[in-house]
Amino acid sequence: MPDSLRIDKWLWTVRFYKTRSLATEACKAGKIKMEGQSIKPARELKVDDIITINQGTIIRTVKVLGFPANRQPAKLILQYMEDLTPQELFDRQKMINETRTEFRPRGLGRPTKKSRRLIDRLKHDGNQKEWDAWEE
Repeated sequence: MPDSLRIDKWLWTVRFYKTRSLATEACKAGKIKMEGQSIKPARELKVDDIITINQGTIIRTVKVLGFPANRQPAKLILQYMEDLTPQELFDRQKMINETRTEFRPRGLGRPTKKSRRLIDRLKHDGNQKEWDAWEE
């Protein structure tokens, strides 16, 4: 097993990105940081390095434990990294995903055009005056 590996290759082998080119683009875009500094895709990682990965709405902090020779199955990646991201961030992300969808009882069918517009306004604006106008 090597004692260092390029960061873009490591991110791909431990399944943070689907392709190595996506991992390279993330590094170039500044989404991968080490010690608060953006790093280039060719940067060599060493064991016990801590990196921060910006994945949209969640920022993950990961400690490098090893370097796989090839891309690994999802079940085996935990032996190469330790996730230091607080559980509160995952819980917040789960809550955001749950609140984006609305519940509609089974059997009611699709919303009418009028009710769909109301749903859209409530989801995007949250403006109480519009809600009162629609209730009348």
